[in-house]
Amino acid sequence: MIKQLFYIVLFINITVSAQTKYLTKTGTINFEASMASFEEVKGINKSVTAILNADNGQFAALVFVKGFRFKNALMEEHFNENYADSDSYPKATFKGNIIDFSSNPLNPNTKLLLNGTLTFHGKSKVINGIALKINKSQNTISLVGEFNVLASDFDIKIPKVVKDKVSKNITISFDLNLINNTNK
Repeated sequence: MIKQLFYIVLFINITVSAQTKYLTKTGTINFEASMASFEEVKGINKSVTAILNADNGQFAALVFVKGFRFKNALMEEHFNENYADSDSYPKATFKGNIIDFSSNPLNPNTKLLLNGTLTFHGKSKVINGIALKINKSQNTISLVGEFNVLASDFDIKIPKVVKDKVSKNITISFDLNLINNTNK
């Protein structure tokens, strides 16, 4: 019995360690909810953590909401206090799969789709068909993409005072350079 348990643990350990992982802690994500003729409503976060399992296309990303920076400090404060409620909901996550992913061959013209679930402000939304541009260069895989969500998908209320200045449709774009993490 102990011998069988040993072989099961050994098999699981070999299987887990054999997976090819790509990781970043310095990815970039932008969101924009600007309206024409009004002040830009745009935040950028340059400390996104993301991981890709190159064996099966599983993907996950984590962003600390207070890490978004704005041109206007007052806008950043309003974002954290009034819209994102970042003290109560400090993280946003995305978990999903890249459809038909295979680490070979990837080149600058590779385009695939990402399906998954975005969790923000305590709410989760399934998002399918995110168009990805993928490139592999030596030990780095780059993922670039963009998708749209509605503020109402995450129960974000836009006050009447600014409802004409802030779009209900939010564009989220990301640029991630994930480095092979297999031997670390």
